[in-house]
Amino acid sequence: MTASDTEGHNSVGRLSREAFDRARRVFIDGTTRVTIERDPIPRYMERGEGAYLVDVDGRRFLDLNGNFTTLIHGHRFEPVVEAVTRQLQSGTCFANPTLAEIDLAELVCDRVPGVETIRFVNTGSEAVMFAIKAARAFTGRSAIAKIEGAYHGAYDWVEVSQASTPDNWGPGHEPAAVPYYRGMPASVLGEVVTLRFNDAELAEALIGTHADRLAAIVLDPMPSRAGLIAPTPDFIAAIQSAARRHGVLIIADEVLSFRQGYEGASARHGLKPDLFTFGKIIGGGMPIGAIAGRREVMSVFDANGKKPALPQGGTFSANPLSMVAGFASMLALDHGAFKHLEMLGDRLRGQLLAAIARHGAPFTVSGVASLFRIHPKPALPRDFREATMSAAETAVMNELSRAYATAGVILPSGAAACLSTPMTTADIDLVASVFDEFLATRADLIESLAA
Repeated sequence: MTASDTEGHNSVGRLSREAFDRARRVFIDGTTRVTIERDPIPRYMERGEGAYLVDVDGRRFLDLNGNFTTLIHGHRFEPVVEAVTRQLQSGTCFANPTLAEIDLAELVCDRVPGVETIRFVNTGSEAVMFAIKAARAFTGRSAIAKIEGAYHGAYDWVEVSQASTPDNWGPGHEPAAVPYYRGMPASVLGEVVTLRFNDAELAEALIGTHADRLAAIVLDPMPSRAGLIAPTPDFIAAIQSAARRHGVLIIADEVLSFRQGYEGASARHGLKPDLFTFGKIIGGGMPIGAIAGRREVMSVFDANGKKPALPQGGTFSANPLSMVAGFASMLALDHGAFKHLEMLGDRLRGQLLAAIARHGAPFTVSGVASLFRIHPKPALPRDFREATMSAAETAVMNELSRAYATAGVILPSGAAACLSTPMTTADIDLVASVFDEFLATRADLIESLAA
């Protein structure tokens, strides 16, 4: 079946509908990830081809999701396919270390300023969890500070205030610690200090007030779900000054934002963390996570002839499939690859902003390098509260995602979109033209934003 045999890209095809009927019999809500987008049901994919996806109904889509920004080289990247195929013939996992883990570790340590040593785990969530535990073990303190609305994976403490709303986020000068799920322990809420992104004065004040119990400040230099907004220099300076003054560690969560440059996001934005967390692109499309940073802090993991201050292990941590895939992917992410991605990103953001100006539409665009996000707002948000969408704005963005699907493009709804190295200027121009046409033809819907 091809796209011409179906009702169009926007509607979900027959085979996807049949798959979802099967899935609902074995999965409580039809999927095993809450992050799966459905409108009203998900599209099931059959294969990936470079920058494109092909669904089970034969429809081809330009992929701006990239498995949540993981696939920086797109799908079926040949060096990764070759590396994993070779490794499969030698074995998938061992209880012993392999040379492959040293190769990938050396690459990351050599590339990222401030990374002296590294430790591999299986997911970004696991990396953040162990980074926080490492900070606790090093400082002897238990509480953390985090940014309101920022996503750091599935660990209770970083889920606090991840999805707060105007109804519960509290006053601007004193953000509330808001539970993410029903039953979250009150003790967890009491150990999290919520900061507002880009509010330097408030950050310094709250860190100072709670310094005696803060182990770490967890900071994504450019938090995706909180708006993909760039940090201001004074905010970065305030975080670093307060942390150093009070002996609080800085954890840079670069699980998503590491793709912002050859040396990562912290180097790009002038942040000098004590610990880093990595994931996504460093695994080449295989499951991975990593904790890295200063040797002095990372020494809490030291099990060389003694019990470590922080025991950490994992059956599949540093498994050779993830190691060889990550090494092949990262080796190909040279300065030329990042220059190409930067060019594509600048071209796209420029064209999107030009279309907004041409139509006088109440939209704006955030992002850097290969990341971008379209906001149905007339001014660029400065933090999560300003980036939070109203019901009308959410409806407009849902319609925009449908317009993209109709044109054969997958655009994440309400999150960062990403580019990949196999994309061309023609792909970028397609993305921009769909947005331009949406602004031109849906003026009636866009008018609702001013209501």
